[in-house]
Amino acid sequence: MAITASMVKELRESTGAGMMDAKKALTETDGDMEAAVDWLRTKGLAKAAKKSGRTAAEGLVAVAVEGGRGVAIELNSETDFVAKNADFQNLVSKIAKAGVKASNLEELKTTEVDGKPVDTLITDAIAKIGENMTLRRMAAIEGEKVVTYVHNAAAADMGTIGVLVALSGGDEAFGRQVAMHIAAANPAALGEADLDPAIVEKEKQVQMDIARESGKPEQVIEKMIEGRMKKFMAESTLLGQAFVVNPDLTVEAAAKEAGATITGFVRLAVGEGIEKVEEDFAAEVAKVAKG
Repeated sequence: MAITASMVKELRESTGAGMMDAKKALTETDGDMEAAVDWLRTKGLAKAAKKSGRTAAEGLVAVAVEGGRGVAIELNSETDFVAKNADFQNLVSKIAKAGVKASNLEELKTTEVDGKPVDTLITDAIAKIGENMTLRRMAAIEGEKVVTYVHNAAAADMGTIGVLVALSGGDEAFGRQVAMHIAAANPAALGEADLDPAIVEKEKQVQMDIARESGKPEQVIEKMIEGRMKKFMAESTLLGQAFVVNPDLTVEAAAKEAGATITGFVRLAVGEGIEKVEEDFAAEVAKVAKG
């Protein structure tokens, strides 16, 4: 596969590696971006294990709770200006509240709000505001108590990141602290048992390759892997992470002190996982000027 300059640029931006190292990584992995990130990590050349995908979509995430059920929805738009539009915010709020009654995204799209299906409301808003919009995601959670938090709030219960935390025991104040922690720390799962086995195995293989690069004996490598995987598990799971409010405690230990059990969480951030198409503004202006 031909390695293009844009591929090298993307890998450099996502890992902090040098240009020649990024090019070599892509060459060694036949252009596979994820494999190239792992190759750089193995060689100790990646400054951070960042995702190669970059967020792109604008819009808002909104949360709503009714009884013991909470929902978070993401409505995307083309520009961040729309997120400040009162009509758009009103639409997002209505969709989130309707989501509490829906079991999944497809059902939400057909749920009637103000006498019209949500899909139709979005189509009407596109015509009125003049930007394309997409109801991209919905995530729900149930529990004895569901607490919410939104980061970078644009209006009540909506912002760039929306979090739901399900608890049994504890109080609203502790639940909000945990929700704020989740917004900041972005855990991959609640506990070790909830982590995707494929992700765990992949990380273990990367750590093994890194350890073997050191040239140490196999028995020493095994101990190194054991320690590194223990750290990976702690950093990747909500219950194992150091609590942002009190880093001397894990979230699990803090919950125990608060008399609470965390049973689940949801975290949605606007545009995560959508690759942004970068435009050369100067080139675009030059093109228009030429007619």
